[in-house]
Amino acid sequence: MEKRRLGKTDMDVTVLGFGGAEIGYEEASEETVANLLNGALDSGLNVIDTAECYRDSEEMIGRAVSGRRDEFYLFTKCGHPHGGESAPNWSKDSILQSIERSLKRLQTDKIDIVFLHSCSESELGKGEAIEALQTARQRGYTRYIGYSGDSRAAHFAAESGAFDALQVSINIADQEAIDLTMPIAREKNIGVIAKRPIANVAWKTGHKPIDSYHHEYWERLRKLNYDFLRNDDREKKIGIALRFALSVSGVHTAIVGTKHPDRWEQNAKLLEAGALSDAEFQAIRHRWEEVAPRIWVGQT
Repeated sequence: MEKRRLGKTDMDVTVLGFGGAEIGYEEASEETVANLLNGALDSGLNVIDTAECYRDSEEMIGRAVSGRRDEFYLFTKCGHPHGGESAPNWSKDSILQSIERSLKRLQTDKIDIVFLHSCSESELGKGEAIEALQTARQRGYTRYIGYSGDSRAAHFAAESGAFDALQVSINIADQEAIDLTMPIAREKNIGVIAKRPIANVAWKTGHKPIDSYHHEYWERLRKLNYDFLRNDDREKKIGIALRFALSVSGVHTAIVGTKHPDRWEQNAKLLEAGALSDAEFQAIRHRWEEVAPRIWVGQT
């Protein structure tokens, strides 16, 4: 699988990474997680991303693959010590304690990148959360520091020069970052991880999803009405969506979450077609520019 140097870091990351939210929120079994992650590592994947607030995702990842720690880059996120549905805590003490817990759960002595998880622009501006990550790096908890979020906050993070890497939403239904944040990231050689690269496959059921988390993308995709989504070939649609995210200049890897062990290999297979042609890429961009209103901002 293709690898790309992640911005200013020393990490050559596979273009497809594993996102750990689903295994936590969808309560995957430990056996499933072990099969999924070990199979992915065996096939060449070298990026695993998670967060403290993804329920027991960190613990399961630690139990499944901590013995293979030198085979992959490990990312996690902090700022929501009581879960994603609870109020965040951006104090320095809370962030450092969060990272210490993550180290124990992941059964490692160092994380490759720790990200502030959806920290607001106003909180970033105060500086305490950034200082906490810098302290974590000084203490050897993490090699690099990053910001995970969208819209104006991600733009602020990129401009600040404080971060080695960004995680931003980039997909066929979420393109604000391509114009707002990616030019700065490229200029500053910041590593970029595309999250939600297949737009949560919000189109897959053919009707409005039950889970409200997918409603925004569902509504956007109905209005965008891309030609390729009218195709009956499910894999082709996923492939085009995934390849679109990875065709954006400055994107180094895309993290996809799943609890199905065979999904990783299927996604990897779809990437064998390479980047979209310029015509295919520009058709999706043109449709976005033609239809998307200003209120369609990055989805955190």
